[in-house]
Amino acid sequence: MDPDDHVCLCFHVSQRKLVNWMKREKPRVASQMSECLNAGTGCRWCVPFLRKLFDQQQAGVAEPNLPVSPEE
Repeated sequence: MDPDDHVCLCFHVSQRKLVNWMKREKPRVASQMSECLNAGTGCRWCVPFLRKLFDQQQAGVAEPNLPVSPEE
């Protein structure tokens, strides 16, 4: 997935924004991802993708990444 592809389609939140937000804010639970430009609070379709990025960050992956963009 390209870092500038949108993960949250409702609020146009890119993977790059989410990853940088996680590095800066260090969320303790996946639900805190919504604090990044309201990601996941619209139709909630992207919540599994947000959770996957969060899980990668918790596992210590240097650059969390989704294998395919939600748009695909």
